[in-house]
Amino acid sequence: MEHVAIDLGGRESQICVRSAEGKIVEERRCETTKLGDYLKERAKSRVVMETCAESFAIAAAAQLAGHEVRVVPATLVRTLGVGARRLKTDRRDAQVLSEVSCRIDLPSVHIRSPQARDTKTLCSMRDGLVQARTQLTNTVRGWLRMHLLRVKSGGVETLAQRVREKLLAQPEGIPGFVERQLQAVEALTTQIDAASKEIAQYAKQDEVCQRLMSVPGVGPITAARFVATLDVPTRFADAHHVGSYLGLTPSENSSSERVRRGSITKAGDAAMRWLLVQAAWSLWRTQPHDPMVQWARAVADRRGRRVAIVALARKLGGILFALWRDQTTYNPLRSSVPRTPVSEV
Repeated sequence: MEHVAIDLGGRESQICVRSAEGKIVEERRCETTKLGDYLKERAKSRVVMETCAESFAIAAAAQLAGHEVRVVPATLVRTLGVGARRLKTDRRDAQVLSEVSCRIDLPSVHIRSPQARDTKTLCSMRDGLVQARTQLTNTVRGWLRMHLLRVKSGGVETLAQRVREKLLAQPEGIPGFVERQLQAVEALTTQIDAASKEIAQYAKQDEVCQRLMSVPGVGPITAARFVATLDVPTRFADAHHVGSYLGLTPSENSSSERVRRGSITKAGDAAMRWLLVQAAWSLWRTQPHDPMVQWARAVADRRGRRVAIVALARKLGGILFALWRDQTTYNPLRSSVPRTPVSEV
């Protein structure tokens, strides 16, 4: 089997092909958009590339063409020799990746299915709208504080209306630069509502999301993002591996007789981790009698509320995984079964 290493670029990519014995048989540059056609014409090979914006689209095309695909984490390639001795070019990078692929079976990140990529993109696009609106509302609130103006409390959806009511009562009225910000906030709110409805519609039609939404505190956005993040539940041995994948397990720096555990690792998808924490807060506030919350309150008595919320978020992630794996819905009695205690955070 030949080894095809591709150093991906926005416009052009460098290709280095080696035989199974490690001899270079082809080197060339190719337009990135035409790599799919190039891979279709090749016999079954191992295709290796580094993670980047274009890598998963090319990886999907390579899989459709029948190749073995390895998308190597960007954090690993330097240990393989890419950029060694401060010598880094596209050609050298492709040569190094192909040479290493001939010697070892390179590890690969998970290549998501097309549906999972589309769902994650849908959620990420909504996140971008929310972040843009947050920046705009912060500038408006900052300007109000600078002028010692206070508006009625309320949600961000009604911020523009409340600010206009306050400023129209002032002799100066509404400055043009503030009105522009308010109009932008209103436009973004409309788009965010549309994106939220689209995600809710997707979750309504997806059987897995419906199972996950049977858990208190878990809505369409959390369920859809969880499905897109894990993609294939069978690649996880158990719920503990899911917690580690989501970065919700304690970090550790132990050696010999010294045991030192720290805060959570924060590895993996930060947006998914944030959603689970928010779901844990919602569950904490609205379902005080749920066995999960009672368990978390016992943790809070020992370690504090913030630690308990993170522990509850990790537990939620494990429960969502179990519901998906077992094709069941949430049963609060099962979540209360005692388990071997572990360090919360």
